[in-house]
Amino acid sequence: MLVLNRISTYYGNVRALHEISLSVEKGELVVLLGSNGAGKSTLFQTISGLMKPSQGEMKFEDRTIHGLAPNRLVQNGVVQCAEGRMLFPQMTVDENLKLGGYVLKKDKALLKKTLDDVYELFPDLVAKRKAQAGSLSGGQQQMVAIGRALMARPKLLMLDEPSLGLAPLIVEQMFMIIKEINKTGVTVLLAEQNAHAALSISSRGYVIESGEIVTSGSKDELMKNDEIRKAYIGA
Repeated sequence: MLVLNRISTYYGNVRALHEISLSVEKGELVVLLGSNGAGKSTLFQTISGLMKPSQGEMKFEDRTIHGLAPNRLVQNGVVQCAEGRMLFPQMTVDENLKLGGYVLKKDKALLKKTLDDVYELFPDLVAKRKAQAGSLSGGQQQMVAIGRALMARPKLLMLDEPSLGLAPLIVEQMFMIIKEINKTGVTVLLAEQNAHAALSISSRGYVIESGEIVTSGSKDELMKNDEIRKAYIGA
C-alpha cells in the first residue's frame, strides 16, 4: 500500500532523514520504533505532505504521492494522528470530531454514520460529546485525537506516539483499540517509543535512529534482538 524508496528530508541545511526505504502492505499494522529526535515525526510529516523530501520516491496504492498537497493525501486515504493530540481545547468533543470529517461534508449521511462509528469505538466519549476537549483526561483526549483521524475514513492511519504521557492501564487500553481499528481493515503505521506495547500488537517493524532505518524485522525478530531489547524494552 505504501512504499518509500530512499527518502531524504532536510530542515534547512540539516538532514533529518537519510535515504529511508520502507513498505507497508494493505491490512498490516507496522510499528516504527525510535527514541525522541530519531526522525519518526519528520517521516510522518513527509509522508503526509507537510514536509517535502529532497530526494526519493513515495507511492501509495501504486500512485506517486511525492509533491501532493496534504489535503489531497487525506482525500486519498492517508491520514495522520499527530503527536501531542493537537486538539482545539475550547471546542467540544463533537466539534473536534466533526472537523476530522471535513472531507465528508458533502455526504451528511456518511458523516453521521462515521461519527456514530467513532462513538461506538470510544464509548467513554459519548457522555463527553458536549464537553470542551481541553477538560478531558489525557486518555480521553487521545481517544478524541484518534477518533478525529478516523473521521476522514483513512485507508492508511499513521499514529504518532499515541501512548505519550498516558498511565500504563490507559496505554494498554489504547493499544487494544488500535488493534481493533486495524482489524476493521484500516492499515496502521504506528510510531512509538513504547516498544513492548507496540510490538505486541504489530506484525513487524522498523527501527529508526538519527534519521536512518537501522534494522527491521518481524515482531518476534525485533523482540528477540538483544540491542533492541536493551535500547527500547529495558531487558
